[in-house]
Amino acid sequence: MAAEAAAEHAARKAVLTRRRQHLDRLGVRPMRRLARFLGLSKRGRQTGALAVRRRLQTRLLGGVLLLLNVIVWFIEPSWAWRALVLVASVLVAPVLYTVLFRKA
Repeated sequence: MAAEAAAEHAARKAVLTRRRQHLDRLGVRPMRRLARFLGLSKRGRQTGALAVRRRLQTRLLGGVLLLLNVIVWFIEPSWAWRALVLVASVLVAPVLYTVLFRKA
């Protein structure tokens, strides 16, 4: 029984090794691409003080708009109003960012 489990483990490991080698040959690493898409990757990110401030401002505005949507979700029972506030917050976000954080 232990020999069967060891053989099965070795077979799985061989398959994973071949898959990793294949992905390396293609230049595709799915988890790295997903992390980069979600903004979790540090690679290629600006590290200056201005970039840090801009990220903070963007997250702050996103958090406020998310909080607004959550409040509307719990207060307003109508799906139409919920959808309207969601769409409006997405459309107004760039304008709010420009008005609040950009200097003339």
